[in-house]
Amino acid sequence: PEETVTSSFASFIQAIRPEHLSKTVRHRSKRMILDSIGVGLVGSTTHVFDIALQYCRELYSSVAVSSVYGKPGIKLSPTLAAFTNGVATHSMDFDDTWHPATHPSGAVLPALLAASQMLPPSTKPSGIDFLLAFNVGLEVQGRLMHFSTEAHDIPKRFHPPSVVGTMGSAAATAKLLSLSTAQCAHALGIAASLAGAPMANAATQAKPLHIGNATRLGFEAALLAARGMEANPLILDDIPGCSGFSAFYSVYQPKTLSTPSDHHEFLLETQDIAFKRFPAHLGMHWVVDAALSVRNLFINYAGSFSPSLIRTIVLKIPVSKYINRPFPSSEHQARHSFQFNACTALLDGEVGLSSFTESSIHRQELRELLDKVVVEHPEDNAANFDKMYGEVALLLHSGDVLTGKCDTFYGHWRKPLSKESLLKKFRSNASHVLPEEKIETIITMVDNLENLSDSSQL
Repeated sequence: PEETVTSSFASFIQAIRPEHLSKTVRHRSKRMILDSIGVGLVGSTTHVFDIALQYCRELYSSVAVSSVYGKPGIKLSPTLAAFTNGVATHSMDFDDTWHPATHPSGAVLPALLAASQMLPPSTKPSGIDFLLAFNVGLEVQGRLMHFSTEAHDIPKRFHPPSVVGTMGSAAATAKLLSLSTAQCAHALGIAASLAGAPMANAATQAKPLHIGNATRLGFEAALLAARGMEANPLILDDIPGCSGFSAFYSVYQPKTLSTPSDHHEFLLETQDIAFKRFPAHLGMHWVVDAALSVRNLFINYAGSFSPSLIRTIVLKIPVSKYINRPFPSSEHQARHSFQFNACTALLDGEVGLSSFTESSIHRQELRELLDKVVVEHPEDNAANFDKMYGEVALLLHSGDVLTGKCDTFYGHWRKPLSKESLLKKFRSNASHVLPEEKIETIITMVDNLENLSDSSQL
């Protein structure tokens, strides 16, 4: 039969093998896995996670075999464990971000962890099987995002991981479960019918559900396909008059994915990931680094940081309505506010977990700084995580102007976190729920994932 885009993706999922993973891809994906686990562990301490966990425990508890982040005494059915852990991963907006824009790990890893525990002892996937399935989930997300130029910019209509993440979870789980080529195609088709979430729920407690649903529903799509459910075999193709995956994009130009032979170059080989240093929307990292830069200039100028000397704070940022929030009133709004993060960095000299507490958000001195903020949108500042910049200018009462600018923050794919910085972040996050010896065990296990005989140990 003639090859289609959908059939090529299904063939890729079925045919890809561990030997196709290069040293670079293994290294980068293991960094992602470690970071995502740490983010999920600290995320298990949040209120929105507690809501999701209580919902799942009350819903039903049959086949409770899969673990929950930060809760050693609790197990859930596999898909609900994936959902709950997905919510934990995005509960603080602390998870990794790729380009084109999405959060790839949180949509895939929780499903694979839960599925590993679901499978019987005789068919437990090895560490290298797990690593391969994880990279399949990343690859499908990345390829789908490259089908439309819209995906390169900061989103406006739907949250990307709720769409491509669901497809990535379906592909990764299908690979881990060793589904046939036809079943892989049906898993993608079913997942497309379960995908999507509007951007209007950004900066609310509902946004973490986008990741929880992506990983859970993609998992469920693979399970349904394994049980014989069928879907449109052309779901990824551009069929005039009958939208499949193209329903999510006004511009959609799909391409086939080559079946791997002796070699396959994963997108992760050429496009690294961004890791966040503090728990907020990725765009905030540009203005925070710019604010820290100008803060240092101000201290050299005045001897200390004295807000009374500042007349106006000018932020030069890209146009993006959902992260332009002058006076956020909740932690989730604060994580999506250029103004809040810039002023917090100016006032405190850092942004961290404690910056988003109720008491920090409503400080009088912070409110006074927010009152001084003026936002500008330069034409050359694209709403694109690969091209944007953040600039913070302090206009002083003396007439002097101090300016800090950041076009690549530390943690961006062009300026990756060092191994030491990534481990420091993981240890800090995991320490909220795990003792030191277990933290070090996870680090060692992820570092040697290829040699793990049973991935459910993770």
